[in-house]
Amino acid sequence: MNLRTIISAIFLLVFISAKAQIYVEKDDTPKVGLVLSGGGAKGLAHIGALKVIDSLGVKVDYVAGTSMGAIIGALYASGYSGKALDSIFRDADFDNIITDNLPRASKGFFERNNDEKYAVKLPFDGYKLKLPSALSRGQNAYNYLLKLLLHVNEVEDFSKLPIPFFCIATNMETGKQVILEKGNLTQSIMASGALPTLFQPVAIKDQIYIDGGVVNNYPIDELREKGMDIIIGVDVQDGLMDRNELTSALDVLLQINNFRTIKDMEVKSKKTDIYIKPNIKDYNVVSFDAAKQIVDLGSAAGLEKQEALKALVKNQSDDVARPEVRPYTQDSIIINGISLKGLKKYTRSYVLGKLKFKNEEKISYTKLMNGINSLVATNNFDSFEYQLKASDEKEGFDFHANLKETETTTFLKFGVHYDNLYKSGALVNVTKKQLLFDNDIASLDVVLGDNVRYDFEYLIDKGFYWSVGLRSTFNDFHKSISAQLLLSDSEIDANGLNKIDVELQDQTNQFYLQTLFRKDFALSLGVEHKRLEIKSETLATSNEDEDFIFENTDYVSLFGGLKLDTYDNKYFPKKGVYFNGDLHTYVYASHFNSEFETFSIAKADIGYAFSFSDKLAINLQTSGGFKLGDKSTQTLDFALGGYGNNLINNFIPFLGYDFISLTGNSYVKAYAGIDYEVVKKHHITLEGNWANVDDNIFDSGEWFTLPDYRGYALGYAMETFLGPIQVKYSHSTERKKSIWFINLGFWF
Repeated sequence: MNLRTIISAIFLLVFISAKAQIYVEKDDTPKVGLVLSGGGAKGLAHIGALKVIDSLGVKVDYVAGTSMGAIIGALYASGYSGKALDSIFRDADFDNIITDNLPRASKGFFERNNDEKYAVKLPFDGYKLKLPSALSRGQNAYNYLLKLLLHVNEVEDFSKLPIPFFCIATNMETGKQVILEKGNLTQSIMASGALPTLFQPVAIKDQIYIDGGVVNNYPIDELREKGMDIIIGVDVQDGLMDRNELTSALDVLLQINNFRTIKDMEVKSKKTDIYIKPNIKDYNVVSFDAAKQIVDLGSAAGLEKQEALKALVKNQSDDVARPEVRPYTQDSIIINGISLKGLKKYTRSYVLGKLKFKNEEKISYTKLMNGINSLVATNNFDSFEYQLKASDEKEGFDFHANLKETETTTFLKFGVHYDNLYKSGALVNVTKKQLLFDNDIASLDVVLGDNVRYDFEYLIDKGFYWSVGLRSTFNDFHKSISAQLLLSDSEIDANGLNKIDVELQDQTNQFYLQTLFRKDFALSLGVEHKRLEIKSETLATSNEDEDFIFENTDYVSLFGGLKLDTYDNKYFPKKGVYFNGDLHTYVYASHFNSEFETFSIAKADIGYAFSFSDKLAINLQTSGGFKLGDKSTQTLDFALGGYGNNLINNFIPFLGYDFISLTGNSYVKAYAGIDYEVVKKHHITLEGNWANVDDNIFDSGEWFTLPDYRGYALGYAMETFLGPIQVKYSHSTERKKSIWFINLGFWF
């Protein structure tokens, strides 16, 4: 028995010693931390360094980052490899992500009108003009990152990620750094990367955060405190510029900010065991268009440290493997429950009506994003933060959203424009939401310049129910126009005139009802009052102080319209269809038009755009119109010629001819355009249009004959924040004459 006890004791001691040896060996394996600095677009160099780290087999135990380093670091910690991140960010549309450009399809007709008319929009509160808190709300960036991190969306303790992680943000009120390591991962890295003036501050619980680089752009000390033995650091921060490089106010501001960070890095770089410093001096914080070059420079810098990285791998235990995680993006998801917080003025049904999904519904991820974009596009919310949390005992997710309603309801907006018809104009707009009701909006445009105009609109927006609207517009221009629009053939022969210099004034007032079948498909019914005045000095009477009056009539009409617009871009569509049908029945005219009898005018436009590639797009259109009933009122007939959008009455653009050159009470037109985007936002266009226009062409059969009028144009266009800048050289084969069209800015 004693022998057995001794043998057992010896065996136990050997076993304990062996186990202890195993633990010692494991303890001898160095803990490796990875710290990634902030640097905006230059942070894409982190991806190149990560590709090298992965290729050499380095196993990272903890990741820390600030700003862009936090974003790249979180994705890496969630399971993406450096190679995968390279593929993701090379395909990313950084312009849309950063500037919050929402797809046109997500906006209703009123929101589209706002985005496609004004160059500058500023909040106006308490009779004081304010500047926006940032250029972007960051909604597109949030949507993009949440989708990439959906596979770890339920992880609220970042130390439980495949690789533990934390990031740094700055408390905007105290100026102190905060370590974010729990909560909503997407929201946390958005806070860490909320670069002042570019992205608005991020609210987390009761605190407001901005970019962590303000206080700590390289959190090596905080990472070391996590028990890391070896620190790999990738530093993409700017160095100091010399006097020759300080050429702008932005350069000076960056230099001032860099005084602190560079001084910090003199100390922190020495604390870094393997210090990777890409040579990206030729790029700046917004050089996202150079993503490939920046990533490659990150790889080159990583390869310079490959011997140190290989030596580190030799000291790492083979049984400590990088977690095998396969990130995924959902094609479709199931929404089981919907929780909305922060609503005060707007109702739950209003929000759900915009989101367009409901409890226990399986929807595509695209539909989820479209719904979120539709809500954000209303501009009724300053922020919309949401999470998808795995449902208990059910397949799918619960949708949790925190909304912050926009407190400012008044805005001033501005634009500029030049074209061949209205000449130069400066647009000033006042927009007031919640003027009388929570869901109404009032907007007044005043155009000052060569031709003064205004446009007032009031809408009680009930979305897919019947909305109620009022609109009043005034247009005025001077132009030499076709005499056929105003005179009969005998009068033209008697006076020997083909062109008449006229001043046209049009005031139109409408009351209408509108319902939406979807955001881009609307039916409108209403009543319209139009005061039309046309006068000229060309046919003035013997009293030289008086103009000859062609028209000075008040018209009352009933109208209906059906509009479908799925074009992805108003000015340069690459895909989508367009239909706009209108019917006006004129039932009354004042005494000036003494021979008035009831008549109707019907017209429709149809368009289809498609692309062969990202650069080459085709746009095909056809349109037509005719008059029913009395034909004696000529001033509302169709008039073709010129180039532009938002033309009043029945003026139809037609390349190759000046404005209001071809007239008749009926017309048909075909159009084809080729748009080649040479480089981003720079377009070469080739266009052609063909038409028949005259009186009663649908009765005579002329609408179905070869075209009498042809026009072609070669143009160049550039997209700017003011709107498109376009120059077109057009030519008519039958006139054998050419005409230039120039447009600057959004049309209004």
